[in-house]
Amino acid sequence: MAEPIGLRSGTVNPTTVAEPVWFPGPPPPVYTCTLSPELVSKAREELQEKPEWRLRDVQALRDMIQKEQPNLRTRLDDAFLLRFLRARKFDYDRALQLLLNYHAGRKAWPEVFQDLKPSMVKHVLDLGFLTVLPQPDPSGRYILCLRPGKWKPNDYPFVDNVRALYLTLEKLIQPEETQVNGIVILADYTGVGMSQASNPGPFLAKKVVSILQDGFPIRIKAVNIINEPRIFKGIFAVIKPFLKEKMAERYVLHSSDLRSLHRNIPRSVLPEEYGGIAGQLDMRVWSRLLLDSEEEFIVEFCQPDPLEGVVLPESMLFDGEEARGQDEDAFRGLRSQLYSCY
Repeated sequence: MAEPIGLRSGTVNPTTVAEPVWFPGPPPPVYTCTLSPELVSKAREELQEKPEWRLRDVQALRDMIQKEQPNLRTRLDDAFLLRFLRARKFDYDRALQLLLNYHAGRKAWPEVFQDLKPSMVKHVLDLGFLTVLPQPDPSGRYILCLRPGKWKPNDYPFVDNVRALYLTLEKLIQPEETQVNGIVILADYTGVGMSQASNPGPFLAKKVVSILQDGFPIRIKAVNIINEPRIFKGIFAVIKPFLKEKMAERYVLHSSDLRSLHRNIPRSVLPEEYGGIAGQLDMRVWSRLLLDSEEEFIVEFCQPDPLEGVVLPESMLFDGEEARGQDEDAFRGLRSQLYSCY
């Protein structure tokens, strides 16, 4: 079984966290490769990453940004740009498009990204909507655990869940190990009813999927759905049109069959709630880690618009209000499917 990825210290207040820090801290200002020989080999095989050319490739992407998007206020350091190269297997053009999508998502969805910092989503974290399991799976992939049934529409807007999810992804992508290995999602639909299933609607669903697929430099290797209700067919019908074929194939539905889940995620890294042997699910650890990274996120997100003055291609990530109307029209038909399944 894979060990937790390091016990390197991050920005944590020792008076509030008793246990050792189990997640890597932010990368150093000057890039130094932290990959093990095994991961260097994996990156070469799966991502076309050649260690001897790594910094040359980063410089090539940096040159493209400065030439083609000179007004783009983005980080240009090696560690940051490497995320986008790895996510697009060192294809410069696709990496640049991903970077533009990354920033375009922030411009197109201001209610998510304005003043984005952990303290603003503490209520989401306290409710237990999401967490990250402390041990990676045998392939070195951290497991993002989502529990949408913990959220009720009357509690707070759905967009707050997206804010918490985005902050979690930003933290997860910092270690080079995650950039190479990717992540696994475990979504527990216990308690999900009509109010949650019909709430965000296809326009918001499309935005979330677009960010995960085309607007964020992370590799989602599998999405495991457990305890899905009968109405999940309707929920998935909302999401599926926006999924690329490759991503749709990575969805695995287990119902309440824990043995099926264990064939995809071993018991050794799962909490007792899911038939595992890794202790009880403790949502507080990841919550504290994010909250202790407050200053880091203020620097990252609470800054002027990075796209001000930038001319983007006509075909970008989001389609605007016209698409909203089309999506909502389509949703009226899907809503009847939800009710028929309920």
